[in-house]
Amino acid sequence: MIIGYARVSTTDQNCDYQIDELTKSGCEKIFIEKASAKTKDRPELTRLLDSLRQDDIVVVYKLDRLGRSLKDLITLLEMFKSNGVQFKSLSENIDTTTSTGKLVFNVIGAIAEFERDIIVERTKAGLKAARARGRKGGRKQKLTDKQIKLAKSMLQDPSVQKSDVAKHFNISRPTLNRYLDAAPDLEQESLFK
Repeated sequence: MIIGYARVSTTDQNCDYQIDELTKSGCEKIFIEKASAKTKDRPELTRLLDSLRQDDIVVVYKLDRLGRSLKDLITLLEMFKSNGVQFKSLSENIDTTTSTGKLVFNVIGAIAEFERDIIVERTKAGLKAARARGRKGGRKQKLTDKQIKLAKSMLQDPSVQKSDVAKHFNISRPTLNRYLDAAPDLEQESLFK
């Protein structure tokens, strides 16, 4: 089945031109979305994705009607490919049912992968530079080593429950357990050193 997807950014806009072009291209069913691409809630796209079967062809008037970003677009196109669904974009002349269209799709995929790799490299470089300047990533620790030692010391008393110790430090019991499990080598006797 040839399935069209049309989207306009606001309810004030008209998607008649997209619908006309999709109809001319042979679409048997057209899903019409009246929502910004920035919103993640796109019920018509969800309905389209749920209705897809192997050998279906998804057609859009322009690529930007389908994806919110290059990453989002590539994710959708890869999902189509892995499920045996073909894709056509009328304006950009992309048609994965042809050899040329597959080539263009693979080039777009390679560019997206390159973009992801660059982001990963930049992130790693930024974290390395921050560590070199003494900054530590992640959440701020809820308990210091001294507090962990104190918690262990408190738990030596059989009348003290873990939930009492957790309340004392204003943390949850699972958080206390994580700290106790992660720091088994802390000695209670060194509490006041």
